[in-house]
Amino acid sequence: MRILLTGIDGSGKSTAARDFAAAITARGGTALVLKNPAGRRTMSGWWYALHWAPGPRVQDLLETVTRVANVLVNEVRLARFDGVAILDRGLDCQLALRETQGLPHGVLVPWLRRVLPAPDVVVHFELPVDVALERVHRRATDRETRSGLAALQAAYRRLPAYPSFHILQSAGTRETITDELLALAGYDDLIRTDSLTGCHEVPGQDRLPTYS
Repeated sequence: MRILLTGIDGSGKSTAARDFAAAITARGGTALVLKNPAGRRTMSGWWYALHWAPGPRVQDLLETVTRVANVLVNEVRLARFDGVAILDRGLDCQLALRETQGLPHGVLVPWLRRVLPAPDVVVHFELPVDVALERVHRRATDRETRSGLAALQAAYRRLPAYPSFHILQSAGTRETITDELLALAGYDDLIRTDSLTGCHEVPGQDRLPTYS
């Protein structure tokens, strides 16, 4: 099974992916977290240090090459994988970034999206922009603005595939988010059994705290 996680920076995708994989493993399943970044964090550091940045099309080209390379490498890793593959970002994220810049979707990314194995479900993390921006500033590894995050959030909602996404409100606790992802992966029977005994913890772990 493949589950793709999308959403703006600071929406909690990476933390949720780790918690989700740990919960599946604790329940006797097999899970693999694979990241498909576009290198924006690294490149933005370059442009900041240089006090200069290329135009939107050049930035998109560099990010697209990086994202596509990561996607293809991970496809090779998934060729013989039998379990739940948790994809942290993907090609839909690149299309959303293009939307924010007013760039066309192009040919390569939409074509790859059609021909590569599709995720069984795309989970889109929704979070108020101000909360996401606070998280980004707290971790101090990204350079984002409120307007930039708002534009990206709006761009996701304009994607043709957006109506098919499973919308997850990620302002809740890590435990609640993990339970929702487990249900999507077919682990809802185990969650229901836990709820009957009043226990929602992953076996062998403390109760998951809220996102920071």
